[in-house]
Amino acid sequence: MYCALPLYHALVKAGKQVHLANLSFTALGMTGAREIHPTLFEVTRRTPAELRYFPEVYLSQFLHLQGFNSSVFAFEKRGYRQLQDGYQYLVDALNVDTVVLVDGGTDSLMRGDEDGLGTPEEDAISLAAVWDLENVKQKLLACIGFGIDAFHGVCHAHFLESVAALTRSGHSLGTFSLQVGSPEVDFYQQAVEFAHGHMRDRISIVNSSVLGGIRGDYGDQHYTERTQGSELMINPLMGLYWTFDLAGVAERNLYLDRLLTTESMTDVWTAIERFRNRLPEIRAWKSLPF
Repeated sequence: MYCALPLYHALVKAGKQVHLANLSFTALGMTGAREIHPTLFEVTRRTPAELRYFPEVYLSQFLHLQGFNSSVFAFEKRGYRQLQDGYQYLVDALNVDTVVLVDGGTDSLMRGDEDGLGTPEEDAISLAAVWDLENVKQKLLACIGFGIDAFHGVCHAHFLESVAALTRSGHSLGTFSLQVGSPEVDFYQQAVEFAHGHMRDRISIVNSSVLGGIRGDYGDQHYTERTQGSELMINPLMGLYWTFDLAGVAERNLYLDRLLTTESMTDVWTAIERFRNRLPEIRAWKSLPF
C-alpha cells in the first residue's frame, strides 16, 4: 500500500479522484474499523489504533495531516471469492474506472514454475480478483523494488525473462523512476517515517529498501533487525516502477485458475503447492551474467 503512495500523490495532484485499498495483514476484525462489506473495512483517522501492527490507520492519520482524503480501505486475507466480491463492491460503490495493483517487489510476475516464487499468495489472489472485475476500463500492475525479493528466494533473471515476454506480447507499459527531492518521493518518505514512528518494532523491509535505493544506498544495507543474518542487495533499480497491462500478467500465470474456488489464504497456499508438486520440472535458478 505504501509503495503506491508516489503514484497516489502524482494522480491526486493531477486532479484525479484516487482511493487507496490494501490486502491487509492486520486483524481488522479486532480493530474499530467499520466493516462496509463482508471482509472489507474502511479505516479512518478516528479508527482506534490499539494493535501493535496497523499501518492502514497510520496512513489514514498521515493523509489527514497532509490535507488528503483520509479513508483507507482494507481487505481481510480471504480466498478468491471473498476478495473478488469485495473488490467488485468497492469498484461499483466508488464508480472506479481504473485499478492499479502495486507490488512492493517483483514476485507478482512469477508464472509458477520458477525455482522460487517469493510470497505469491497475496499477489496471486489479488491478480485473480482484479482480473475478473466488471465495469473497469483499465486494469494495471506496477512493480517497484527490483532486488527486494532476493530476500525471499526469487530469481531476478526469471523476472527479467517475464518482462521480456510481456514486452513481446505488448503487455509491458515501460518503466519510470522515482527521484530524490521530488514531491512524490518526499510524500512517500514522510508517510513511511510517520508509520515507522508508531510501529518501531515493525519497520517495513520493502519500503525501507525502496527508499534506500532511491537515495543512493547500495549493497548489503539493513534497516531493521528482521533482515539480520541475510544478505540484501540494495540498488538504484529499486526506485523504478515497472508497469504492465494486468491481463497480460494474469494470462501468463500458470496456476491462477486453480485459485478460483478458494475460500481462505490456506486454500490459496494449498492450491499453489499442489500445482507445484505436479509440475514435471521446476526451472532452475539462473544467475544474472552481469
